[in-house]
Amino acid sequence: MALRVRRPSSCISSFIALELQSFSITQRLFSSIPRPPDDALSTGLLPSLQPSYDADLISKILLEHHNPFHAMESSLQLNGIALSSHLVHQTLLRLRNVSKIALCFFLWAKDQTHHTHDVFSYNLIIDILAKVRQFDVAWQFIIEMDQNSVKPTSATFRVLIRRLVSAGLTRQAVRAFDDMSCFVEKDADSDDFCYLLDTLSKYGYVKLASQIFNQRKFKFDANTKMYTILIYGWCKINRVGIAERLLGEMAERGIEANVVTYNVLLDGICRRASLHPEDRFERTIRNAEKLLDEMRQRGIEPDVTSYSIVIHVYSRAHKPELTLDKLRTMKDKGIWPNVAAYTSVVKCLCSCGRLEDAEELVLAMVKDGVSPSAATYNCFFKEYRGRKDSDNALRLYRKMKEEEYSCLPDMHTYNILVGMFAKLNRMEIVQEIWDDMKASGAGPDLDSYTLLIHGLCNNRKWREACHFFVEMIEKGYLPQKITFETLYRGLIQSDMLKTWRRLKKKLEEESTTFGSEFEGYHFMPYRR
Repeated sequence: MALRVRRPSSCISSFIALELQSFSITQRLFSSIPRPPDDALSTGLLPSLQPSYDADLISKILLEHHNPFHAMESSLQLNGIALSSHLVHQTLLRLRNVSKIALCFFLWAKDQTHHTHDVFSYNLIIDILAKVRQFDVAWQFIIEMDQNSVKPTSATFRVLIRRLVSAGLTRQAVRAFDDMSCFVEKDADSDDFCYLLDTLSKYGYVKLASQIFNQRKFKFDANTKMYTILIYGWCKINRVGIAERLLGEMAERGIEANVVTYNVLLDGICRRASLHPEDRFERTIRNAEKLLDEMRQRGIEPDVTSYSIVIHVYSRAHKPELTLDKLRTMKDKGIWPNVAAYTSVVKCLCSCGRLEDAEELVLAMVKDGVSPSAATYNCFFKEYRGRKDSDNALRLYRKMKEEEYSCLPDMHTYNILVGMFAKLNRMEIVQEIWDDMKASGAGPDLDSYTLLIHGLCNNRKWREACHFFVEMIEKGYLPQKITFETLYRGLIQSDMLKTWRRLKKKLEEESTTFGSEFEGYHFMPYRR
């Protein structure tokens, strides 16, 4: 069965009118729905996604009926809505994967008489735009915040720094850190400096992080957290020797390492080590046990994370009996396994084909009061994918959706299943998963579209592939080069060159042009 193709926006005006009529009716009911106060929002960088009927309804209308080439149409669709900061936050969170629609909603809300955006709303739109590398526009909003007496906070700059580093713009990220004092009421402190080092290290730029640390470690007093971050960064790029020297430097400077520091180094020794042939596995285990002994000598007792890291080594080496034995050892020592430890054992059992044992372990895990995560079930889905076992994959997926089940699929789950069922040409199941993914607010993301389009191309469903190709462009995702080439070859071989030319023209228009309401912002062409 072919995927359903959405009707063009020019054919839905009557439907929107009916939807708006229901909006005016349901609006009277909104006051009876409990709303958390604004100060109850997450104290992290961004507000957390929370249940909101209002936000669900607004985002659904915008996602289904928004015309990407006539952005102001949204103001007609949303006329008469009573805004609150919480509603804006939750709507932006639901639109975080469609940057142009999110920006359109943000600008529309900003123009409403009785609403003023708070710092959380600005942080959200800055994150959404920086995710698609519209950094000039993100900076414009920071300046706009300052001019409108909505003072940017260190969280605002942390959002920007994280996106700059993820885009490989590390020098701009450091400049943003240095410019923060011009906008934020307080100077950058040790926590802000740790965040910069941590972000650089997590994205593989530990050399730059170390350079910045050495330049500024006397301005920001070096502490255990800073050294732990750098140790993590060097371990991430498999330079364990430098990480060990940093541990020695800590001791020389009188800075005490803690269990987190040792766990980071232990993870570096274990996670990226080659485990084949057998002597390499044994050497890795010896090095891990040596570090655990050093921890004990310094009076630092290994915790559940320490054992989970070692269990993961056994799992990677495909040694199910040793993995199960280590799990039992943890319990004997009075250290109760967490979801990460259980998931490593489940992964090992699944990859070794022992699915029944893995299922029994999940039952035991639940009995022990540990709720399986989406990552736990993804171990099963990956094995089912390898076996092309669509029936069991579908059974487990529908079981996860049951109301009494505490674990919902994550983005990785959806992408595994979309790719699997698309390859098997089970398009009716792909449609079900795709609808669930959109309803959950998790996606689709670039990987989802890529997997779906490639699956449709493999099954020679050119009409549906072209539809989703256009849809992903309209949502601000530019296809990867391999997606271009796959669709191009397929259309040429099917004598559909004119279709390809129209798609290419639409991509060029969408990536370089924006509506008139965006003229005041310095947009760059969307690119990956």
